[in-house]
Amino acid sequence: MEKKLYKSRDRKVCGVCGGIAEYFDIDPTIVRLLWVAFILSGGCGILAYIIAAIVMDDNPVDIVN
Repeated sequence: MEKKLYKSRDRKVCGVCGGIAEYFDIDPTIVRLLWVAFILSGGCGILAYIIAAIVMDDNPVDIVN
């Protein structure tokens, strides 16, 4: 089965960090801390997060009909 990158239900804001953590099979807290470091080191993390939140799809397994 091919892995795909989706937003996670484990969300604090939009589920981007949780989705990245699920994709790489790591703790979401680590991804969130790295994302904060990117934001504080130059601000490009905010733009990257917004783009990822728009581009990434919700996980189809999590969508309830």
